[in-house]
Amino acid sequence: MSFLLPLLLVVGVLSALNLVLVVGVIKRLREHTELIAAAGSAVDTYTINVGTRVDDFAVATVDGEPLTHQLAADDTLVAFFSPTCGPCKDKLPKFVEYVRRGGIERDRVLVAVVGDPEESAGFIEQLRPVARVVSELSDGALGAAFQVKAFPTILRVAPDGAGGTVVTANDVRLDRPAALAA
Repeated sequence: MSFLLPLLLVVGVLSALNLVLVVGVIKRLREHTELIAAAGSAVDTYTINVGTRVDDFAVATVDGEPLTHQLAADDTLVAFFSPTCGPCKDKLPKFVEYVRRGGIERDRVLVAVVGDPEESAGFIEQLRPVARVVSELSDGALGAAFQVKAFPTILRVAPDGAGGTVVTANDVRLDRPAALAA
């Protein structure tokens, strides 16, 4: 029986230590949950939100076609690429294939190539057969109207019924079939 008291003391100390460790782990989990939530909301700030009205703009394509914020009577695919962006170089061929495979008409696809005109030439030539292409610098009217903060950005937009354009999708997946309204 003389060993019972020291054994009880050891169990009590281990239980107290266990309680301290569990409280520490719970505190750390709460901190990580807050960090993950903050990181998730930060991602949303890199692209325009669905339902947001596109600001007014007036630009011309590389072919001289004038464009305004009243893009089309139907859904339009809008993309922003930059020749200095690594992911853009990977996604550009996939984007062209997505448009071709989906049978999307050229007048329902608008692409802004953002960067130095000389560096942008290769992107523009790949995109011209499938899209209306605008070449602009980083402070261009199209990028500002769509609140572009990261590249590549691929959106779907549609008329809002009041003479403007509204974002209908801000996360267009190139690995899924194109589904623009007919």
